[in-house]
Amino acid sequence: MGTRLDKFNFILNSPVVDIEKLQKLSWSGVPSSLRCAVWPLLLGYLPTNSSRRATTLSKKRAEYATASLNAFDRPLDSKLWHQIVIDVPRTNPGNPLWQNDTAQRSLERILYIWSIRHPASGYVQGINDLATPFYQVYLSNYIQGDAHSCDPSLLSATHLQEIEADTFWSLSKLLDGIQDNYIIAQPGIMRQVKRLNELTRKVDPELSLHLSDQGVDFIQFSFRWINCLLMREVQMSNVIRMWDTYLSEGTDSFSCFHTYVCLAFLNKWSKQLKLLDFQDIIMFLQAPPTQSWSDSDVELLLSEAYLLKTVWDNAQSHIS
Repeated sequence: MGTRLDKFNFILNSPVVDIEKLQKLSWSGVPSSLRCAVWPLLLGYLPTNSSRRATTLSKKRAEYATASLNAFDRPLDSKLWHQIVIDVPRTNPGNPLWQNDTAQRSLERILYIWSIRHPASGYVQGINDLATPFYQVYLSNYIQGDAHSCDPSLLSATHLQEIEADTFWSLSKLLDGIQDNYIIAQPGIMRQVKRLNELTRKVDPELSLHLSDQGVDFIQFSFRWINCLLMREVQMSNVIRMWDTYLSEGTDSFSCFHTYVCLAFLNKWSKQLKLLDFQDIIMFLQAPPTQSWSDSDVELLLSEAYLLKTVWDNAQSHIS
């Protein structure tokens, strides 16, 4: 049967990629050397037909270059730009890549162009975080070593433009599926917070009661979990591994499946949380002890989330 790497290469080298087989194989993780090829296919950014892929990629990169020129060749939306330049330096503060000036300038352009093209939502805090896994994965295709600590300014202008364009289009594809998280009143996030509360009440009633008794409102911790897809609670390497599975789950995974990941994440700390009072619960959930997590920890979380989803998804009759 060959190794997992062989299986990926067989699928990727087919004249037309079998997307269902690629999704099934990617669910358990994508080899780091192949993410740059796999993620755009799972997102639908690039076509499954290999004969069209290079042309589509060139076209999309050129389209982004034109959009960038048009956006910055006129007076900026000062309020929008001000918010972006405030937020970008705060993005992934523990990750050396995102303290790099070149990476920050790229992120500013990506966020600004996306926002002016999507006036219904515009820029909302949290979108800055969602661009970073794509940038880091695509950057890794151009360097030797770890993208986490590299200096992208050493790359050519052409390569930087390609990374930026691919990140922009990938972010756009992701946000297309969860845009109601970022329109006025953020109804998508509020639905997921409510759903997480309801599920916890059924799956772990003792924890639900303890949180209620301590005056903990789910929105106080889970809003950020959902808005930033747990990116501030786990390490970037964990996030990238999680996204292999999310992208394999389909277009609604960053809302529906993510809710079950949050449920599994909350349940993981149930014993500790039941011993804490309000202040300590909030502090714990804002900075859970995940610093030493490996891929195995993430995969266990994803497996538990999948089991929960299998039982509870579309089972509204189970929830009072």
